[in-house]
Amino acid sequence: MGLTSNNVLVLAIASAVALFVGTVWLWPRLARRGWRAVSGRVGLLFATQLALFAALGLGANQSFGFYASWADLFGQEDEQGVVVDHTANGGSGGPLQVTDVRRVKETGSGRPQRTGQIQKVDIVGRTTHIATSAFVYLPPEYFQPQYRTRTFPAAVVLTGYPGTAQALVDKLHYPSTALELAKDGRMQPMILVMLRPTVAPPRDTECVDIPNGPQTESFFAKDLPDAVLAHYRVGKKPGSWGVIGDSTGGYCALKLAMHHPEVYAAGAGLSPYYKAPIDPTTGDLFQGNEELRNRADLWWYLKHEPAPDTSLLVSSSKVGESNYKDTLKFIERVKATDRTRISSIILESGGHNFNTWRREIPATLQWLSGRLSDR
Repeated sequence: MGLTSNNVLVLAIASAVALFVGTVWLWPRLARRGWRAVSGRVGLLFATQLALFAALGLGANQSFGFYASWADLFGQEDEQGVVVDHTANGGSGGPLQVTDVRRVKETGSGRPQRTGQIQKVDIVGRTTHIATSAFVYLPPEYFQPQYRTRTFPAAVVLTGYPGTAQALVDKLHYPSTALELAKDGRMQPMILVMLRPTVAPPRDTECVDIPNGPQTESFFAKDLPDAVLAHYRVGKKPGSWGVIGDSTGGYCALKLAMHHPEVYAAGAGLSPYYKAPIDPTTGDLFQGNEELRNRADLWWYLKHEPAPDTSLLVSSSKVGESNYKDTLKFIERVKATDRTRISSIILESGGHNFNTWRREIPATLQWLSGRLSDR
């Protein structure tokens, strides 16, 4: 029986109930001294607690889709994401301060000319005045003398909500994956700007310009690229920038690429959703502004706005992801447009978790690399 099977959940609940009843029934017989009686009481309590936690965990997993299978739960899923292009003609100092420098984890020399470098930076938006920290990965070529005049494509990489930028480095391994792919010739060297979309914590702003609140979309569309361009050798043309994200970050990545194709030539959403939610973490994002609400709904945007000249990538899993049907529907909606290009990664099984996204990131970086220029 699979991890997400209703039979497994029912069995776990029944086991917890049976152990609770058994504990109540047997407790008087075990209320004696002696190692056997004490061991019996400890064993019953431990088994009952274990069954209860298993039932709660399985129920939570059924509701939120963290893991799709037993193999996914224990980190044994190894199916790698493969990009499918659904487009017939698929294409090939001031505002920023560095606060820390570290090397990319790799056996051998830590010189940036060999392994690249990760810089922790503080960014302040010139127009939005939003302040946030980020990690910037610079590839080895950035430090090599023969490339000293070269500019590089850049990808903004976003976490989910609440998420931490550190997880993009340590858990999802974006820098080390980019380093290995570039060494193998499977992608071009790129600068990665890694941060969370929650730039006004603890509020989940969903990359929206909130009336009388944080202008989050403008920060990512204008202030962030300007700050990076002022400090690093990044290509200035629209074709030099892309954006990737998972979950909330995936929704933001798609929206930014669709709303601002003049900035982002491509956007990749891993396990994204397609409409900004309203819940206690977001508060009132739109303040009654119907136009703003509609623009944040990617379904509405595809139907009512001109198709943006950008490339999109979406991912999901046949088993384990709640967005699977919506993702297939989104692919068909985009295919019906005349300018927007769409690709996908569909796994057989995978939950809403780091293990699944790690399997999709190599193919996603390769896809993005093929759609960005270094000028």
